[in-house]
Amino acid sequence: MVLALLVSGLAVALVLIGLFVFGLRRRLIQRSGGTFDCSLRWNVPEKDDHSGKGWVYGVARYSGDRIEWFRVFSYALRPRRVLERAAIEVLARRLPEGEEELALLSDAVILGCLHRGTRLELAMSEDALTGFLAWLEAAPPGQRVNVA
Repeated sequence: MVLALLVSGLAVALVLIGLFVFGLRRRLIQRSGGTFDCSLRWNVPEKDDHSGKGWVYGVARYSGDRIEWFRVFSYALRPRRVLERAAIEVLARRLPEGEEELALLSDAVILGCLHRGTRLELAMSEDALTGFLAWLEAAPPGQRVNVA
């Protein structure tokens, strides 16, 4: 009986510690500011795919001429993807369709992009999209920016 209580108490403590570390990590990522919720789908096929597969929920952070993208459900302190401003080409903008509506946040807008030859899609709120496009267009003189 005592052993069962000890094991269950230890399990509850581990779950609470895990949740605390998730919250602490997100706080550390957001500490420097310039963050927004952003789902990412990497290596998007050429043909339209509205199945909702491949979307990963994350947090993006502006860092100079780069965007650092972090998975939400991870303990890693390093970004999972880094997108350079000069290498991002915006191809299309659309609303979620089909099963994507269930996989993404309710107010999401999808931005189809090309980054160093890799097709990707970013899903973010309308406000975050406005900020993202302004950040792209605010590139220093001499850098090319392709915004559709």
